[in-house]
Amino acid sequence: MKINVVESVLKANDAVARENRRRMDAAGVLAINIMSAPGSGKTALLEKTIPALKPEQLCAVLVGDLQTTRDAERLEGNAASITQINTGRGCHLSATQVAEGLDSLDLKGIDFLFIENVGNMVCPAAVDLGEHLRAVLLSVPEGDDKVAKYPTLFQPASVILLTKVDLLGLLDYERDKVYEDVSRVNTSAPLIELSPKTGQGMDRWLAWLQEQRRQRAIEQNAS
Repeated sequence: MKINVVESVLKANDAVARENRRRMDAAGVLAINIMSAPGSGKTALLEKTIPALKPEQLCAVLVGDLQTTRDAERLEGNAASITQINTGRGCHLSATQVAEGLDSLDLKGIDFLFIENVGNMVCPAAVDLGEHLRAVLLSVPEGDDKVAKYPTLFQPASVILLTKVDLLGLLDYERDKVYEDVSRVNTSAPLIELSPKTGQGMDRWLAWLQEQRRQRAIEQNAS
């Protein structure tokens, strides 16, 4: 019976996720679900990414946290539209919460929707929000063993971002171990080393975003 309940919940979530995706497709929006442990630099990344995409491309953001609006406030003035979603005790965003968040956003003219998920390396990986792509962050201070310990987060990633690489020379960190572990769980996602603080690697991340946007436009025109 418990298995049936879980399956029922996931099926209901997936149905809403499909509707979210259809809705964003209709608006011509490319949605990227950003996931990581707390403190890995999701908001810092968006603080640098969104201004770099303007004015040619506009961004909206759904920010997920248990409490406060602090991350949304940090992004204010950069994104064309921002909505904070507080989950209370929830360890991840759900498709229904994203659907409610979409109701508060003006998607007209938006090129990218960044969904900043709740900081967690386990729960968000299993939940489809209706996103088109998944960006998973792994920061140097977290240690070099996280890919091996939390493979379910990295397996479905569209891109893996090794953040805070400006700290590599200050911490005991085996970068090769990360690459080796990634090669075991995900052979399709590029691994991009970057530091929003120094700007290192941001050009590769922005180029990846632009390429995904271009490919999405081709797919939508074909359909």
